[in-house]
Amino acid sequence: MERLKQQLQAEGIAYRADEPLAAHCTFKIGGPADVFVLPETEEQLCCVIALCKEQGVKYYLLGNGSNILFEDAGYRGVVIETMALKMGIGFLEQVAHPGAAPGEVYDAVVAGAGLKLSSLCTAALENSLTGLEFAYGIPGTVGGAVYMNAGAYGGEIRQVCKQVEVMNRQGQRRVLTAEEMGFSYRHSILEETGDIVLSAEFALTPAEPEIIRGKMKELIGKRTASQPLDLPSAGSAFKRPVGGYAAALIEQAGLKGFRLGNAGISEKHAGFAVNLGGATADEMKKLLQTVSDRVYETSGIRLEPEIRIWNP
Repeated sequence: MERLKQQLQAEGIAYRADEPLAAHCTFKIGGPADVFVLPETEEQLCCVIALCKEQGVKYYLLGNGSNILFEDAGYRGVVIETMALKMGIGFLEQVAHPGAAPGEVYDAVVAGAGLKLSSLCTAALENSLTGLEFAYGIPGTVGGAVYMNAGAYGGEIRQVCKQVEVMNRQGQRRVLTAEEMGFSYRHSILEETGDIVLSAEFALTPAEPEIIRGKMKELIGKRTASQPLDLPSAGSAFKRPVGGYAAALIEQAGLKGFRLGNAGISEKHAGFAVNLGGATADEMKKLLQTVSDRVYETSGIRLEPEIRIWNP
């Protein structure tokens, strides 16, 4: 690992040793990573990955850390944070992709993977483009949102994503269409391929800014009123089961406000697992398992975690 640090320094790539992962996720849980790297360009990102592969060092790409539970022991390897990547936003008018039907054009925005989703939504508003209002308030990056097909309030990334530029673990780039991305509920093909999102193109529609702003304000109001935004969490703890809602099933099982150590189910919204102060990863995992088991006992429905449990 010392050799890797020396090479990073020689390449002018910023890094931190023994960086606590709790400082880089919305759960505020997680031990130290051996090396925490902050590449600023795609070239630096490729260089870091190449160095890790060359030396047989494990690595993990991290965005905003808004949907992950890290281990208390941290990570014996390299965590590469994409938030520092200097990737901007580009706007395209009247785009027509090869194979499109005559007259099938749209306005598009192209955003880098490290960009915060909220910044993308704001940029769309400033350019009078609608279609991303549902994503305003989702605490993640463009890359993470595409990777897991993020969604809220009836909207999903797959509804507006047209294509994604990715890089495989051999450093080769390619562009995947929305169809090739294999989007489904909180899932994309990238979970199987391990490809890294570099940028994504979204098809949007011109609209009056005040209408867009009003919708964004409405949805943020709903989020603020119903979700425990004052406590560390990773968003919805469980995937929505077929024909029901996780929060309702958890509440019916009598687990709203349930606590296990310093990990608990929110008293405001039963679909959220929250860090009540100093919670450990073990406490949170036991909480999620206990809730899943209890709901299964009372309803016959097995809840699946939407939170990504760290499994290095």
